[in-house]
Amino acid sequence: MLAENFFHLHTPAEIRQGLAARAKAARLDQNLSQQSLAEKAGISLGSLKRFERTGLGSISLLVQVAFALRHERGFETLFAPPQFKTIEDVLDSDKKRQRGRR
Repeated sequence: MLAENFFHLHTPAEIRQGLAARAKAARLDQNLSQQSLAEKAGISLGSLKRFERTGLGSISLLVQVAFALRHERGFETLFAPPQFKTIEDVLDSDKKRQRGRR
């Protein structure tokens, strides 16, 4: 059900809250307290509590929590280059990238 909900997120707030919920679930799966995760991630307990409750926090906080929970590989697909299926896709991509300064 969690994976199903992930694909139906539409707003930035929903995405933030989904990330926070999944991070909290990962913390609980690893039997970590908020205090121990905050220490492991090198962040304040208050920042972690706020993140888990609201989904708000810096990118740095998110990355530190992900690393502490051993979920850093999830960032590899964020902003990943497109996967090409045909040579036409490659050629079309090159045309779109040929933007320059004038």
